[in-house]
Amino acid sequence: MNQLYEPTNESLSKHEVPEWFKDAKLGIFIHWGVYSVPGWAPLTGEQNKVVAERGWEYWFQHNPYAEWYYNSMKLEGSDTYKHHRATYGENFTYDDFIPTFNAAITQWNPSQWAKLFSKVGARYVVLTTKHHDGFLLWPSKTTNQSGRVAARDIVGELTQAVRKQDMRMGLYYSGGIDWSKQDTTVTDFNTLVAAIIQEKAYAEYANAHWRELIDRYQPSILWNDLGYPVGQANEIMAYFYNHVPKGVVNDRFDLGGQFGLHFDFSTPEYSQLKQIEPKKWESTRGLGYSFGYNQNDTDLNMISVDELVDSFVDIVSKNGNLLLNIGPNADGSISKLQTERLLGLGKWLEVNGEAIFGSRYWIRSEDVSTQGIRVRYTTNKGNLYAVLLDTPMSQTLTIPGLILPKNAKITMLGAKGKLEWQQCGQNLFVTLPDMSTVKKSPAYTLKISQIPLS
Repeated sequence: MNQLYEPTNESLSKHEVPEWFKDAKLGIFIHWGVYSVPGWAPLTGEQNKVVAERGWEYWFQHNPYAEWYYNSMKLEGSDTYKHHRATYGENFTYDDFIPTFNAAITQWNPSQWAKLFSKVGARYVVLTTKHHDGFLLWPSKTTNQSGRVAARDIVGELTQAVRKQDMRMGLYYSGGIDWSKQDTTVTDFNTLVAAIIQEKAYAEYANAHWRELIDRYQPSILWNDLGYPVGQANEIMAYFYNHVPKGVVNDRFDLGGQFGLHFDFSTPEYSQLKQIEPKKWESTRGLGYSFGYNQNDTDLNMISVDELVDSFVDIVSKNGNLLLNIGPNADGSISKLQTERLLGLGKWLEVNGEAIFGSRYWIRSEDVSTQGIRVRYTTNKGNLYAVLLDTPMSQTLTIPGLILPKNAKITMLGAKGKLEWQQCGQNLFVTLPDMSTVKKSPAYTLKISQIPLS
């Protein structure tokens, strides 16, 4: 019999992260909505770097998140404010984009998306059901204004298509901020926190949405964003676990962890951890500087396939998953720039997936060879995988401090034959294949048949 969860921290904390989420490693995040129509933001930079260097006020004034278009277009003098007036005129409102979005989504084919994500190797998908603008991507029985709902059941259609490809479905919901309910303008971190709605009527509205999404679509992941009305989150989490016992909940019901609420995994944004974190985590980022579609994206500001693979392997070696975002156009098409990167990652995973999917972290996550090659470790089914993030320039690889059992065997994924190796004290010497005979790759994986003790 399934455990019944009570809406208390003590009860919820008994929920264990299911194995499927630890195994999954790769999810696709989708930011799609009314903001996909203007699809515009300045190319300011990656969130964690910009905020660290310039502060929150600068970030919001030059916000590169295109999904924040409604807030940015209201900030007098901001890049988006100027763009909006020059392109659409000062009397054109955000809601004037809604008919264009609803007309465009008639062209959307959810099974094409699901097939692409499956080809890339994703194990789960997370969709924005409602972003901060309050526009709903499913035909809710609890609506704010009749016109602020998508003309198709995007949540339902995508859920069906995703499951048909044997992936799990997760649902994002902006629980703390809803500008259609409380039209606040965010200019810095303090106004961001103040924008989280606490009114009882809104709490009932948001709770009704979460319950409806759980009942109707049975998601595997609740991906809340930017807090939640105080005292309400435990009820939703207990309701979810009692309906979907193997579901998982992110850490964003509790903005900044100020209330000490339960969560299954943390969600660093445009950042990753420096060391192994035994509690499950999931790094999230866009392929460029935005989550929503941004027409300004170019090859120059978007992560390369090489950087993407390196980042992904580093995350997995430290017990993380990667929730990689795409921002489709209003009609559901995915830009060539984004598709190329997704397929590049998928191509690498076709050869190296056994080092990733179903793997667990080792006693340490990384080393550097004496030749300067960055190494990341994972374990899977009794094997140690050493992923080389750089292309070796010679056939000799020396890893200090890696001591193998005497009968261990080493192979390189995607290359033929066993590799010769020698243990000289604390140093492991591996003779690599002639790299000119190995297909060029963003990273190369050594499979070691027995897990070393150190």
